[in-house]
Amino acid sequence: MASRRKEQPTEDGRHIETDVLVVGGGPAAAWAALSAAETGARVVLADKGYHGTSGATAPSNTGTWCVPPGEGRAASVEQRFKRTAGLADRRWMLRAADRAYENLLKLVEWGYPFPSEEDGNLYIANLRGPDYMRFMRQRVHKAGVTILDHHPILELLGDDHHVGGAAGLSRRNGASFSVSAGAVVLATGGCAFFERILGGTGLTGDGYLFAAEAGASLSGMEFTGKYTLAPHGSSLNKGLPFRWATFYRENGEVLRDARGEPVTNGIGGGERQVAEALLSGPVYARLDLAEPAMQDWLRRGQPNCFQPYDRMGINPFEHLFRVDLKYEGTVRGTGGIRIVSSDCGTDITGLYAAGDAASRENVTGGVSGGGAINASWAIASGWWAGHGAARHASSRKSRDAARLRPLGSTGLRGAGEREDVNLAAAARAVHEEIVPLDRSYWRKASALETSHRILEGVWAGLNQAKPAVGIDRLRAREVASVTASARWTVAAALLRTESRGVHRRSDFPTEDDGQASRIVVSGLDQVSAVREDLAFETVREG
Repeated sequence: MASRRKEQPTEDGRHIETDVLVVGGGPAAAWAALSAAETGARVVLADKGYHGTSGATAPSNTGTWCVPPGEGRAASVEQRFKRTAGLADRRWMLRAADRAYENLLKLVEWGYPFPSEEDGNLYIANLRGPDYMRFMRQRVHKAGVTILDHHPILELLGDDHHVGGAAGLSRRNGASFSVSAGAVVLATGGCAFFERILGGTGLTGDGYLFAAEAGASLSGMEFTGKYTLAPHGSSLNKGLPFRWATFYRENGEVLRDARGEPVTNGIGGGERQVAEALLSGPVYARLDLAEPAMQDWLRRGQPNCFQPYDRMGINPFEHLFRVDLKYEGTVRGTGGIRIVSSDCGTDITGLYAAGDAASRENVTGGVSGGGAINASWAIASGWWAGHGAARHASSRKSRDAARLRPLGSTGLRGAGEREDVNLAAAARAVHEEIVPLDRSYWRKASALETSHRILEGVWAGLNQAKPAVGIDRLRAREVASVTASARWTVAAALLRTESRGVHRRSDFPTEDDGQASRIVVSGLDQVSAVREDLAFETVREG
């Protein structure tokens, strides 16, 4: 086991040269780093936190879309495709299933401790987040990758033709550093929009902003209406136990649907009724549909799901407890940086995207990838992006770091016209325009237009603020990233005048066959949203 190395202070102005820079710390970043290193490339991985513990996967227990080769794979893809709201691509789904399975076998080969089934075979369809990410850190370290823990990237470096590096700071002392690279992989995760969810503190859409500043576009940003049930006041957005829940109003009456039937299964058909009831008052739940054997299985298989109940001193199988729907943005939603090649290249030369930083429409369409699909996408896209980045880096005959310029703007290089910009207030304002149920679970034109005006005001204020300095640059950039992500979300949601997947419009409640296309957003001070027909250009080779 690799020892936990003590972080050394970063000298201000430190510069690093490498072939591939991977930005991020979750599974997609780890797989990208391993993939690039496999080619012989020099690789640097820069993580906002401590690689192996940061992000949404590390504290979770996640399944994978584990489909062995054979006739069953095509059937599995077809079954899944029917649930993607018509926006996925079967070819990408097949190759993602294939790549993810191959890499799960790599984990077996490397000695990852998968549990055994009753017949003695290894059960490789599930990954325990803490063990998985600790193991991946060890593999990344063993592969010779330089790991920069607690070194958040703040902006990309590039010229008029390509991206060639990035710049950031050390969280320990605020010192600046830069990396010049032949190619960059953004594996920075999704955007939780400052909602308290498990592992979501650092998920602020940083990669989206970096990519947009370089000129890249995003796609699927309207598919952010994913919520998951959690105990009231808790950040534990792990919904599986609610499959066995019955729901109740505050007075103890059973919550009933339009047919008078009790509302059950909060991760399935009961979710919408719970959401509607929450608009008018508190909702309570009890996991009273779980038989004793299932109760035991849940406690053993999802131990972190029961910590809030244990702290409250209640038995959720017997006692009523209050629930919330936690907003998950693009963490379990779909949107992200637009992919334009089979190796997860973006529309900017030298820039690649993987995991939740990338749009998952190719494999999930307009619905959530949940845990399993997104987990397999992180494995596959990370591997493709790492190889693509290494291949691109090797093709560049010369690299002139002196030609690279910083591409960041908002939060780093404000106009200094206002000194009253409060980042905490800006963060709260953005949160209130995106997270509430009547903003993102159900959308309508009037609310979206109001959000648009407020968010434009926040963005203008951030641009007029004094430039942040030292460690304060990180918070300034996080607020800028979340604000930009919210603006792109609202722009895409306004253009999609229908209900499709996890995008629900109360003023357009049905699906419109004429809108079975993707929506691409781009721009910073001026945001644009356009429809893209499903020609599936994204399978062209990089």
